[in-house]
Amino acid sequence: MKKSVAIVSLDARAGQFYAQQVRDLFGDRVFVTSYSVRDGSVARLKKADLYMVSTDAFESVGDLHQYVPINGEIMEIQVTFLWEVVRQLQQLPAGTRALFVNLSDKMAREAVSRLNQLGVNQLEFEMFYPGCTSPADAAGFDLVITPQEQRYVPAGAKKVMDIGQRVCTASTMTEAALRLGMDELLESPQFRAYQAAVAANTYSYDQMFNRSRRLESQFELLMEILDEGLVGVTETGEVFACNKKAEEITKVSCKLALHRRAGEVYPFIPFVECLKAKKPLPARVVRAGGANVNVTVAPVLRGGECIGAFASLQSFNDAEKRQNELRSQLLHKGLRAKYTFADVLGSSPAIQRSVNIVKRMAATDLPILLIGETGTGKELFAHAVHNASPRAAGPFVAINCAAMPENLLESELFGYEDGAFTGARRGGKPGLFEFAHKGTLFLDEVEGMSPALQVKLLRVLQEREIMRVGGNQIICVDVRIVAATNEDLEQRVENGSFRRDLYYRLNTLPALIPPLRERGDDLFLLLDHFRQKSGVDFELSPQVRGLLASHQWRGNIRELRNVVEYFSYTGNQLILPGDLPPTFRYLPRQELPGAAVPAIPASAALPAPAVGPGPAAVDAAARRFVLHQLYAADCRCAALGREAILQAARAERFPLSQQEVRRILAALAAEGLARVSRGRGGTRLTPQGRSACQRGAL
Repeated sequence: MKKSVAIVSLDARAGQFYAQQVRDLFGDRVFVTSYSVRDGSVARLKKADLYMVSTDAFESVGDLHQYVPINGEIMEIQVTFLWEVVRQLQQLPAGTRALFVNLSDKMAREAVSRLNQLGVNQLEFEMFYPGCTSPADAAGFDLVITPQEQRYVPAGAKKVMDIGQRVCTASTMTEAALRLGMDELLESPQFRAYQAAVAANTYSYDQMFNRSRRLESQFELLMEILDEGLVGVTETGEVFACNKKAEEITKVSCKLALHRRAGEVYPFIPFVECLKAKKPLPARVVRAGGANVNVTVAPVLRGGECIGAFASLQSFNDAEKRQNELRSQLLHKGLRAKYTFADVLGSSPAIQRSVNIVKRMAATDLPILLIGETGTGKELFAHAVHNASPRAAGPFVAINCAAMPENLLESELFGYEDGAFTGARRGGKPGLFEFAHKGTLFLDEVEGMSPALQVKLLRVLQEREIMRVGGNQIICVDVRIVAATNEDLEQRVENGSFRRDLYYRLNTLPALIPPLRERGDDLFLLLDHFRQKSGVDFELSPQVRGLLASHQWRGNIRELRNVVEYFSYTGNQLILPGDLPPTFRYLPRQELPGAAVPAIPASAALPAPAVGPGPAAVDAAARRFVLHQLYAADCRCAALGREAILQAARAERFPLSQQEVRRILAALAAEGLARVSRGRGGTRLTPQGRSACQRGAL
């Protein structure tokens, strides 16, 4: 709200000048009106928040209150010169005879006296004003000096120097700001510039006052921007400082605390102990405001004497929140999950079932193990799990465990201290577990983790504690683990390459991501999505649609995206079989890529997909491939293990995972066609299975 200011002066021109100075300095915060005694406008003086009256306006206090209300906020206008004018007059030769011309005798004497105080003492001044009879002529003076009153300069002047109107002193403007309640303006650039430009004969005092005011303002600003509560006491234990953060933590109003004994207001802060000991007290935990608070007290010493003390207060919750924010700032990538379940494209029953199951899993805080072939979208599901979980506001950090050596992976996950190893960053580095605090850590290809790291990961899952490489301090972390694998971890447990206890920790909530070949028409839905993203319009010929629909898609969605990208660069509107990528190797689902075992009739009908103990159906081509391998081994009178079947599949470039082999063998055992032994006994065909293969009945 604007404040009103009334300027009252003897002369109208001087009053208008002072009014303009106030407007320039206070801006649109004030409404300024000037009144003159000489022209009678003072009789129309209106009510104002502040009355600024020049020293020459009235002869007595009685005259003043004839116009200005006795209970009004009144202050005196003190005037001075600019330093620029003072320096200009000081350069004049000593002994120069100068005639000073002003509006009145009083104003002329005040001006000359002020110039003498400011160091202009080498001139021989005489004064002239309207009504003055002597001197009658200015010809006898070397120079005539006037503050914009040339209208009163007598005739015959050799040289006239106009030094401009006298300006309000810095103390006058400071007092006006304080009386109007605009203390904050004292720190503004305009006030500082004005103070520097206006001459003052109290330079040392002004400097000390300005320094004190500046330090006080800086102290108040520092107290309020601190993210900790701060309470200050004098040497007698009286509270003299308290910031808003301390008020928030202690639930004690700063207004009530100031100027009272600290022991009465803050009995939980050991000020008396600190003042007596004259040394900082170690941090301690106290109960304040219904919460645990970390309190540190330090004395203020001057010349060996304790003149006060300060206490810093920090809420445990605030400290943890700030650590999380700093961790987020330190790690510039992988902190935010980019995808949700809405980004999972597909309407097939297989993908919808997976989405529904994983959505329900996301609402918990338990570890999730995403199982699926390469390129099926396991990382997208991990992002979606985080965004659908209660930890969605926390960080999301992802790392591929198979992409880096063991020692490097350990330092990335757990961080390291300064000097932990050659090449370590100076000052150490937090690990991904610390960055993921209160969030989610996604471990992709978790099967690539070494046995030593598996032990450390198991401890994190059990104890929620880590220790940096080369460190000796335990760091508590709260992280939800989402792991992903494209291999059969249970088989790795059997052969000893993956810890059983860690497997059961990660396998708390397993989720299967279906391969593209099991998702039906989702193939073309995804194809249209990638085509739109490429920005190129093309159509598929019926032959190409048939080839893509019956392809095995070993690389799943990743392979499909590459194919669509290639189509966008062919330049053809209609995609024909000849436009397929040169690296595209068509592998139909109905045929095995390897040579058939001769003992099984080539005309044998393909078996229908068998349903094993799990909910997923076994792929017919995969079942046929496993039967071929078992029959070939049976012809050699040998058993066949799951790893041997997988090696054969890799050799023949047939897409087969450990999970699929396990399900197929379980289904064959349930049908009485095979006998699965525990451990390293392997699997053999039963007589019934051998007979069926020879007849081609499967």
